[in-house]
Amino acid sequence: MQRLTPTAPAISPATAISPATAPAISPAEVAFYRENGYLIVENALTREEVEELRGETIALCRGDRGDIRGVEAADPDESDDDVLRRYLCIHFPHKLSDVMYRYLAHPAIVETLTGIIGPNVKAMQSMLFIKPAGKPGQAWHQDEDFIPTRDRSLAGGWIALDDATAENGCLWVIPGSHKRGILWPQKDHDNREFDCTIESVGFPYTDADSIPVEVKAGAIVFFNGYLLHRSFKNRASSGYRRVLVNHYMNADSLLPWRLQPGQHAAIADFRDIVMIAGEDAYAYKGIEEVGGAHVRPSGEGGCVKNPTDRNPGEKK
Repeated sequence: MQRLTPTAPAISPATAISPATAPAISPAEVAFYRENGYLIVENALTREEVEELRGETIALCRGDRGDIRGVEAADPDESDDDVLRRYLCIHFPHKLSDVMYRYLAHPAIVETLTGIIGPNVKAMQSMLFIKPAGKPGQAWHQDEDFIPTRDRSLAGGWIALDDATAENGCLWVIPGSHKRGILWPQKDHDNREFDCTIESVGFPYTDADSIPVEVKAGAIVFFNGYLLHRSFKNRASSGYRRVLVNHYMNADSLLPWRLQPGQHAAIADFRDIVMIAGEDAYAYKGIEEVGGAHVRPSGEGGCVKNPTDRNPGEKK
């Protein structure tokens, strides 16, 4: 696996975090990403930054940052562990947390994505995975099934807040599975190893083609929106596999996500975005507040089988 270690000085976008070191992404690393569909940036976050995000995770799960649909009010006497064990994932934490918002434009993310995508980059989603012991993973899928881009530029930035291992449910990827740009068929499944998100099927790869992406806390895994990937249940006896996952794309492209009634997909452009680098070619449209923070069901109570009941574009 290609692993990039930060060496260059930090860059300073408007929302930059300091202190930090940003990696100088080389042509070789860009080529690796294009060929394999993922890239690992080791030591992208300092220990202090990881602890800051862990602390903010606790604050969000306790309800200290405002109302989150699906979050239960935490009793002051409840331990942090008791509260964290309730949740698999919170979508759009950056809507309530200034800390999560700032990390959308962490220097390591900006430096890497401007090398991979181009000078103009926007974010449209954040997801905070807590994944306590026993919580499920997610079956094979491609992120472009849920967040469609016009130019195939979608990229995830997967920030590890704990060491991610095969035991606690790290990512598994099929290197190169993004290259054809095909979105494979999807179906419901009944495998409780995974959450309720539908599963990609029919692709010309086998499980033997996949590899685990085991990384240390503080690493960031970048991966292409067409890359087939999955994760398994956290089988550790205790603890978490906490990850902050943000999604990005080329800001020069429209984002036809969450169409409104009567809206034409060819010119639709989701405008609940955050610019993290460069210029917004569509700034004249303004910014809209659409998404809200909410808990992702983990499937303990069964899965919704009616596709119209799903919240499109918010699976991971």
